Amino acid sequence: MSRILCIDDEPAILRLLEVILRREGHQVLTAADGRKALAALSAGGIDAILLDLGLPDRDGLEILAAINAHAAIPVIVLSARSEVDEKVAALDLGAVDYVTKPFDGDELLARLRVALRRHGPATVQPDMLEHGPFRMDLGRHEVTVAGRSVALTPKEYALLRALITAGGRILTHSALLEQVWGKAHSHDVEYLRVTIRALRLKVEDNPSEPKRIRNEPGIGYRLS
Repeated sequence: MSRILCIDDEPAILRLLEVILRREGHQVLTAADGRKALAALSAGGIDAILLDLGLPDRDGLEILAAINAHAAIPVIVLSARSEVDEKVAALDLGAVDYVTKPFDGDELLARLRVALRRHGPATVQPDMLEHGPFRMDLGRHEVTVAGRSVALTPKEYALLRALITAGGRILTHSALLEQVWGKAHSHDVEYLRVTIRALRLKVEDNPSEPKRIRNEPGIGYRLS
């Protein structure tokens, strides 16, 4: 059983989340504003957070930044704001996922299960990264996809390593560019697109219909 903190100023949404999460066996804590959310966070023992951005006393992005400065707790943003800029800002501040209201309860539970699994105790040795069909031996600088060895350029290798390390979480364009090319190239999206295209040619069964490296339009990329 996990302890989930739900932060939302709408009583009906909080009641709905309590029903959905308790049915799944989770313990639920609720907060209707930023002050109560930060108090609950300070008390500790929270495994994941569902965060609305439209809070009455402060912006949800401010709360998100405070959460990530306090502890490595997975945060799923649950918001009526659907603008790409809002999603990018939340993901850049450390949110592991972004769900737009109105939401489907079963989909939300599935996303929460993924977040809890990926932020649990590590099961992979430090010199080995794995995600789905991808296996990266950091010591030998070797990569296999579904058991097939692939040869990557240094930039392709660094890009794939960043995506595997994210464990399926969306990485924004700017985050990937900074990790692979450096801060000076954080806006050179074409660099990223060209390298993603080359990487897909090597790791996808059908590069014209990619299934393993997924594009989040206007936001970034994630591994399936």
